[in-house]
Amino acid sequence: MHEKSLHLISLGCTKNLVDSEVMLGKLSDYTLTDDPQEADVLIVNTCGFIEAAKEESISTLLDLHQNRKEGSVLVMSGCLSERYKEQLQSEMPEIDIFTGVGDYEKIDELIEAKRSHFSPEVYLLNEAAPRLITGSRYHAYVKIAEGCNQTCSFCAIPGFKGKLHSRTLDSILAEVRHLARAGFWDISFISQDSSSWGRDLGLRDGLIDLINGVEQIDGIRSARILYLYPSTTTFALIDRMAESPIFQTYYDMPIQHIDDRMLRTMKRGFGEAKTIELLERMKSKKNAFIRTSVIAGHPGESEEQFEKLCRFMEEFGFDRFNTFHYSNEEDTSAYTMEQIPQAIIDSRAERLGTIAETSTQTSLQAMIGQTIPLVIDGPSDEHEYLLSARPLNWAVEIDGEILVNDTNDVPVEYGEIYEAVITELAGEKLLAKLLLEKNEK
Repeated sequence: MHEKSLHLISLGCTKNLVDSEVMLGKLSDYTLTDDPQEADVLIVNTCGFIEAAKEESISTLLDLHQNRKEGSVLVMSGCLSERYKEQLQSEMPEIDIFTGVGDYEKIDELIEAKRSHFSPEVYLLNEAAPRLITGSRYHAYVKIAEGCNQTCSFCAIPGFKGKLHSRTLDSILAEVRHLARAGFWDISFISQDSSSWGRDLGLRDGLIDLINGVEQIDGIRSARILYLYPSTTTFALIDRMAESPIFQTYYDMPIQHIDDRMLRTMKRGFGEAKTIELLERMKSKKNAFIRTSVIAGHPGESEEQFEKLCRFMEEFGFDRFNTFHYSNEEDTSAYTMEQIPQAIIDSRAERLGTIAETSTQTSLQAMIGQTIPLVIDGPSDEHEYLLSARPLNWAVEIDGEILVNDTNDVPVEYGEIYEAVITELAGEKLLAKLLLEKNEK
């Protein structure tokens, strides 16, 4: 009997990746293939956040359709599918099955019946969900909530993901215990607005409860929380993350802008002074790593306000920041505002991108001479004699890698922690030398 094969592409954010891993878990009797022309079933878990992501989703699906074998099943799932379900079903006959953000655990049934389905509720992961962790033998993402209660002017996500819907603390801790038993010791906690987690369950500063719970779990050696929101991030949370022996002093808080009037226009619910207070509190912590993101060219952004943002981004000293070109999305309150010409958006984004590169270089330069714990992932793509490593207080994939060019004759195991000294900055990459045998902490 022919073994069924599956080709799955997960686009967009790591939150999408977790949903894709649930689908892989539900389809565990399929053989995974990297070759779409071989696959009996092809799934694209789409992103519908901004225009560029929407275009990537559609072109990926059309490319797969062009090259797939006869009799195969092409599935479109996820955010884009959910957001434009009526339109896409009428305009894309190439797709065999449409499904949105509610049916990841039913994907096997939908494929079996070859039918499209959109649940009215967004899918909320639970600890019993089958899941095939991809990309790492030691690191996993844990999704703690769906939806968002914020009303940012530029963001359409609450429109198709709904209001904040938090998992219970018991459910999250059960999943983390399960992952620890399976050998995963480094966890990244994610959601649309992680610092609001638990508010719909009556928790005031729920992430502190989460930190307390995770610290009790045997086998977890490192953790971080991604996507904090300024108005729901407290000093108490910032302090607790810094004190934790397990959680990294890693602050990922998108600010989007720094000018008071722009923050009001963006409906960010928090002004310049309080945002800076939070950032300064983070900066005061030992070994703090601060990441953010900003938007270039939001409607109403004057030249003066843009210059103010540039000055702040140059002076504050973020370890990393992303710049998004403003994308005008229907179903957002900024959609009907007077738009800034695309050429100006692009030139503003380019200038912020240059500042971001300098900011990253300064952050890397400051690490030279430091002794830090690194996890070694494997051989580097740069050169077969270099090893790819990551400091534990950098997030997986998004903050870069450090290249180990001297193992000091220490026997190396991939996925283990080693003490290393950072020796130099070669171009855009730091080089490191191992100091001791693997760290058993």
